[in-house]
Amino acid sequence: MPRVDTESFYRHALARYGENAEGVHWRSAESQQIRFAVLRDLLPPDLSRISLVDVGCGLGDLHAFLAARNDLPRQYIGLDAVPTMVDRARARTGCAILHCDVLSDPIPEADWYLASGAMALLTHEETGLFITRCLSAARRGLVFNLLKGDHQSLTFNYLMPEAVANWAAEMDVGVEIVEGYLSGDFSVAMTHKHDE
Repeated sequence: MPRVDTESFYRHALARYGENAEGVHWRSAESQQIRFAVLRDLLPPDLSRISLVDVGCGLGDLHAFLAARNDLPRQYIGLDAVPTMVDRARARTGCAILHCDVLSDPIPEADWYLASGAMALLTHEETGLFITRCLSAARRGLVFNLLKGDHQSLTFNYLMPEAVANWAAEMDVGVEIVEGYLSGDFSVAMTHKHDE
């Protein structure tokens, strides 16, 4: 179970900041867009041929980011554990947005899974389970970002890229790690070996 109550954490942020990047606990809209761009670059060049599950989709901001660039996948499905986010993302995207906990609920199969900020409140053990479950539902791979660091936090989940590379080796999946685009952040693509 996450260290904090996820629903309360995001409900309070929405009430304080409104329906924007800060309302889903991003530092700013600019940092959110930078993270989205890095994750997008880790996906195949032509999204129009793939199905994509956006885990922790929040308000549907990734969908809006891709739509603004005329770069939507063939099928977009959002997942979120917070009912308020699910309702708002459905209204904003017009897509299938499912209310579920990726750690315990059934999740849909798709070509690719993407998680931007979705593991920020998890423990290290939950992060490993999250990645394993998403990879098992993804035919081709999973792209995600994490907070970079080796310190312990009572709220946020920090990991070092080396730990994620070790997990990838244990799972026998391909891995690409991108750093340097924002301080304290890194992004990862894990791909099934048949897709490298």
